[in-house]
Amino acid sequence: MRHIILGTAGHIDHGKSSLVKALTGIDPDRLKEEKERGITIDIGFADLLYPERELSVGIVDVPGHERLIRNMLAGAGGIDMVLLVVAADEGIMPQSREHLAICNLLRIKSGLVAVTKSDLVEKDWLDLVCGEIRDFVKGTFLQDSPIIPVSSRTGENLDLLKKAILDIGGAVTPKSSAGLFRMPVDRVFTLKGFGTVVTGTAVSGRISLEDPLEIIPAGIKTKVRGLHSHGRSIEKASAGQRVAINLQSVEKFDLKRGDVAVTPDSFYPSRNIDGFLEMLSAVPVLKNRSLVHFYSGTSEAIARVILYERGELKAGEFCYCQFRLSEPIVAVSGDRYIIRRFSPLETLGGGEILDPSPARRSKKKGTADLDILHSGTLDQKISLKVETAGKGGIRVGRIAGWISSDLEAVRNSLESLKSRGLIIQHEDLLLHEKVTSSLQTKMAELLAAFHKHQPLKPGMAKEEMRTQLGLDPRLFSFVLTGTKGVIAEQNIVRLREFRIALSSNEEEVKTKILGALQQAGFQPPSKEELAVSLKMDAKRLTDILSILSKEGTVVRINEAYYLSGSAYQQILTLLKEFFSKKAEMSVAEFRDLLTTSRKYALPLLEYLDSSKITLRTGDVRKLLIKR
Repeated sequence: MRHIILGTAGHIDHGKSSLVKALTGIDPDRLKEEKERGITIDIGFADLLYPERELSVGIVDVPGHERLIRNMLAGAGGIDMVLLVVAADEGIMPQSREHLAICNLLRIKSGLVAVTKSDLVEKDWLDLVCGEIRDFVKGTFLQDSPIIPVSSRTGENLDLLKKAILDIGGAVTPKSSAGLFRMPVDRVFTLKGFGTVVTGTAVSGRISLEDPLEIIPAGIKTKVRGLHSHGRSIEKASAGQRVAINLQSVEKFDLKRGDVAVTPDSFYPSRNIDGFLEMLSAVPVLKNRSLVHFYSGTSEAIARVILYERGELKAGEFCYCQFRLSEPIVAVSGDRYIIRRFSPLETLGGGEILDPSPARRSKKKGTADLDILHSGTLDQKISLKVETAGKGGIRVGRIAGWISSDLEAVRNSLESLKSRGLIIQHEDLLLHEKVTSSLQTKMAELLAAFHKHQPLKPGMAKEEMRTQLGLDPRLFSFVLTGTKGVIAEQNIVRLREFRIALSSNEEEVKTKILGALQQAGFQPPSKEELAVSLKMDAKRLTDILSILSKEGTVVRINEAYYLSGSAYQQILTLLKEFFSKKAEMSVAEFRDLLTTSRKYALPLLEYLDSSKITLRTGDVRKLLIKR
């Protein structure tokens, strides 16, 4: 069964709800107040089945009053075709115009016109109204659509209207079920014995009983306890259907119209949205930074509109802009939206959401990136999104929830971009080639500067490098591994061609240090004492000692003491001789073995323990290396 959604449109009291009831036998006016006042206040629902063509047409009936446009918009977001209703006794009215303008902005491509109350007027008048309508829809998606006079009271032409709906609806391309599941919520209620239920039009994907579900922006994780469509219990639902979902362990007061039921961990709410904005004709000028009412799906928020590269937008003009919302909404790139004047309420325009999670934009940046998001290929859009994610990267799973596209198309695009080397994947993160190249260049520049200013140090500490690059630890290791000409050695990073080169003066100092340590034997001076005796700067001494340690000519015992390499080898020889005759050695025996004091014996033993030469067990040591 194919599923599409038909939405009504038209002025108040033009007979939309009566016509829906006449077509389907279902009264879409469900509220007590609606029945008492005889007007539609909130969106209502019905369905029209064509079993012979395996087509199900879900009908969303919207209110026509100008003060209820917000409710009309909550129902219009998911429709595939529109039934514009114009009363024969009144003709085109203000909300006829506003509703059609909204449908144009939402890029609805199919529909037809029903001229209701045809039994109340003469044929000449009816012909005049139909002619007026034909002129009215010229230049819109309804330009070549049928205009059918009907009467809900007498049943005139209802069969003809049903057939026209079938013919047009049968040619509509249904919403894709191959994407992630997403359903903007338009009603929340409770049923005794069942619990909380949310309803809406599924705009993408599919869902089944027991599937996990997330309600955002509330961030509530739940499960599908039950599924219904137009009063019938079902086991699966897919894009294009009107769906009622019975949620597991969720309270009604935690939810509201404007929430979205989605595949968990794939969609994210946003307060900033980049978009392409088109103004309607004959509307007031929109100034930069104006407040507007913003509508997308079933959500509504106050937004400040930031016009890019201009100070105002006049009727009929278009531009790129950003909406800064008063509260978060959930949208994806490719969704449509509507804006209305803050006060007095009036529809100003609408357009396409280009990026529901834009990166921070500098004042000097142009709009070339928005051109790509507006009219580029899927590959170009995804590549740009990964690039603007910067050095933080973006999760693979986040891409499918960012753009309106089938999962397979997104996967194929990612594979294509990776095969061409434009994006790189590390674990579940995607980085753009431009970003990694920039980071690798920056790493080489930092090391070159470090070697220039610290020529006696073997390299930069890894953590210092990571901090300067501002990278997550796992991404740092990934970028480091892929950087040519850079070597990572234990806790330092250096350029491959870098070698410590001492000046003749430093070579002389190096010889003096080594001589002093060799002369001291097993009782070396502390680093501080060595600096004083050689009249050296402590930092310079540390650098040269580090070089000697790396060469193996001295051994770093701890922060204060260094031992000559020859003295260290002597200690190893003495230990082997001692342990060839005895299994254990006390501190006093070690002290006597070296003919030194506890001041030197203890740090030397601690170093031998840490180097796995000896093993401390209680107050004695045992030899670990082979004798």
